[in-house]
Amino acid sequence: MSTTGKVIKCRAAIAYEFNKPLVVEEIEVAPPKDHEIRVKVVASGICHTDEHALSGGMASLNFPVILGHEGAGIVESVGKGVIKVKPGDHVILLCSPMCMKCKACLHENSNFCEKNDVGKNVGFMLDKTSRFSIKGKMIHHFMTTSTFSEYTVVDEFAICRIDKDAPLDQVCLIGCGFSTGFGTVMNTAKVKPGTSCVIFGLGGIGMSAVMACKISGATKIIGVDINPDKFPKAKELGCTDCVNPKDCKKPIDQIITEMTNGGADYGFECIGKVDVMESMIKSTNYAYGSANIIGVPIFTDRLCLDVMYLLTGRSLQGAFLGDYKACLDFPGLVSDVMSRKIDLGALVTSRLSLDKINEGFELIRGGKAVRTVVMLGKQ
Repeated sequence: MSTTGKVIKCRAAIAYEFNKPLVVEEIEVAPPKDHEIRVKVVASGICHTDEHALSGGMASLNFPVILGHEGAGIVESVGKGVIKVKPGDHVILLCSPMCMKCKACLHENSNFCEKNDVGKNVGFMLDKTSRFSIKGKMIHHFMTTSTFSEYTVVDEFAICRIDKDAPLDQVCLIGCGFSTGFGTVMNTAKVKPGTSCVIFGLGGIGMSAVMACKISGATKIIGVDINPDKFPKAKELGCTDCVNPKDCKKPIDQIITEMTNGGADYGFECIGKVDVMESMIKSTNYAYGSANIIGVPIFTDRLCLDVMYLLTGRSLQGAFLGDYKACLDFPGLVSDVMSRKIDLGALVTSRLSLDKINEGFELIRGGKAVRTVVMLGKQ
C-alpha cells in the first residue's frame, strides 16, 4: 500500500537532553511539502559530531531532537516541484547542503551554503517547521538530515542521487566522516607525492585522511593516537609509522619534527582538541608546513597561538566536509567506491541495529570504533 501523502509511523532514536542515552520510540513523519523529499533511511554512520552534540559541545541544541547526519537511503516520496530525484532513487543525505544560488555556493573555493544549519542548530526545515512528532509533540531536526530515524524528510538541496548498486552501508560514510578526512587531504591541503604527513587522531576522519595521504603518494605517513589498538588498522590503510604520545619522553611535536627531519610537510588534526591542534601545528615544518584543522572543538574552547608559528612560513587552514561541493562531488566518490579505488568497507568496524544505537555511542567514547554503522532498513 502506498504511503505517498500520508503520515508514516516509524522508529527513531530521540535525544531528550544532554548526556543521556537516546530513546528508541515510535514517531510520526509527515509527508514532504513543496521542494521536500521523504527518505527511507537504510544506513547511518555514528559520527563523533553526534556525540559532540549529545555531550553539550555545540553552542546550542534544541530538544527533543533526532540526531544523525551521515546517512544513505531510498526516496519514498517527493513534494511538488522536486526535480532532483524521484521515488525509488538511492541517495546520500547532505549535512552540509548547497543551494547553488548564494554567494558562498557560487564561489569556487567555498562549500558552506548560507542556508546551512551547521553551527546555528535551529533544527527546522527551511520553512522553519518540523516534519517529526511524537504523540502530538514536535521533534527537532539535526543538520538538515536526522538520519537516526527509519524515515526522514529533507529539503531538496540536502540530497544527492547516487548509483542504485552502491552499498548504502558503506557510502553513507561519504555523508560526513569519510569526505571530511579524505577531502581535506585531497582538496584543502593538496598533498603532493613524496611528502611527509602527520595525522593526529585515528578515528573515522583520521583513517580517511590516512587513506588519502597514501593515494596522494606521501612517502611518510605518521599516525598519532593514545589508543595503540588502532595502529594495526592505520598501518593497513597507509600509515608508515604510528606514535602514542603517552610513550614519548618528549613533547609529541618534537618527536614528529625529529622523525621528519625538521617537521612534516602536512599536518592534520582530526580530534577537536585545541591543545592537540597546537601540537599538530608545531609538528609541521616551520618554514613551509601546511597545518590543517579538521576536528570540531567544544564551542567554548579557543585556540591561542604564538604568531611566530605562522610568520616563519607555515600555513594554517580549516575545512568543512573536505571542501567538497557535496551535491556535485559525492557521486564521483561513490563511483570510486564501486570501482574499488576507495575501500570504504575497511572503515566500518561494526554494524548495529537501531535498538543498539547507544552501544555504538559507547564504542565512540571508548575509542573502540573507526566507524559504527546503524542499519535502519534494507537496500
